[in-house]
Amino acid sequence: QVQLVESGGGLVQAGGSLRLSCAPSGRTFSRYVMGWFRQAPGKEREFVVGISSSTGSTYYADSVKGRFTISRDNAKNTVYLQMNSLKPEDTAVYYCAARMGRTVLVGSYDYDYWGQGTQVTVSS
Repeated sequence: QVQLVESGGGLVQAGGSLRLSCAPSGRTFSRYVMGWFRQAPGKEREFVVGISSSTGSTYYADSVKGRFTISRDNAKNTVYLQMNSLKPEDTAVYYCAARMGRTVLVGSYDYDYWGQGTQVTVSS
């Protein structure tokens, strides 16, 4: 069983930045594909970005390309989401997710483990 703990959410003005962190438990972090999803009120959960387990390759949703950056530190068992140039439409609860494997997938049903979520609010 993998437990994911997110941190770093908060309130920021449009154009500002936040960095989210996700620290999975367990000793096999490097084997997991890690993803970030978000869910705004009244909307479905949507894929934001993912990073593969083996090559570290990344895949971004079009809505965040050029603004968000995912990275992972396998030595620290942590994955990060740097969010720059934030917009009010980025407001959502952000979830860290993990799946065993190598390839980044964009469906929430493809991920086996989830964090509790952290709120990101961007004011205009």
